[in-house]
Amino acid sequence: MTNILFMEDEPVIREVLTEYMKMKQYHVTEACDGEEAVTALDSQEGNVRYDMAVLDIMVPKKNGLEVLQYIRKKYPDMAVIMLTALGDEQTQVKAFNFYADDYIVKPVSPIILLKRIETILRRVKPKMKEREGGLAIEAEAYQAYYDGEPLELTLSEFLLLQTLYEEPGRVFTREQLILRIFNEDYIGNDRIIDAHVKNLRKKLPQNFIKTVIGVGYQYKREA
Repeated sequence: MTNILFMEDEPVIREVLTEYMKMKQYHVTEACDGEEAVTALDSQEGNVRYDMAVLDIMVPKKNGLEVLQYIRKKYPDMAVIMLTALGDEQTQVKAFNFYADDYIVKPVSPIILLKRIETILRRVKPKMKEREGGLAIEAEAYQAYYDGEPLELTLSEFLLLQTLYEEPGRVFTREQLILRIFNEDYIGNDRIIDAHVKNLRKKLPQNFIKTVIGVGYQYKREA
């Protein structure tokens, strides 16, 4: 089942749109202000995880843009639709700068909202499923995940892991890895790669990086 967090402070609008979403078999959690929304986000457990948030901007306590920023920081794979009466270009640009997936100006037809939700979920669901089991890389965000949870990697560690991950089975020399990570800017011992591999192995739940003696390293797929 698809779980949606819906933040809207106007009771009638919240009730009507919630009913329409439920008619489409979405599980909806309602929030009337930003603090309720953040509490709901942080109380996710087990299989009850939000696939999408629909956020009104003009709500009490924390506004929709603040909640959007919070989501992007802690739950970067969650889809977000901004739903608001503010139709000015500046607000829309700000929402998209915070990586909103869509921006809908009220009043909105419930049918149109459902179509927007359906379209965005169709686009992002494959990425979510990919992250649910095992290791996944999101290149544009410079973020690696394991079982859906973000891994805390430095930029160099991420670039090293990405290089190996994208060509499983290929053996990279240390010199090749240095060029991928630092381009031609690095001056120093190629054993810096060994240090990054050692740190990566500490942070990864499995030993994905295989040492090929006398040559370098390769990515080993999960069993």
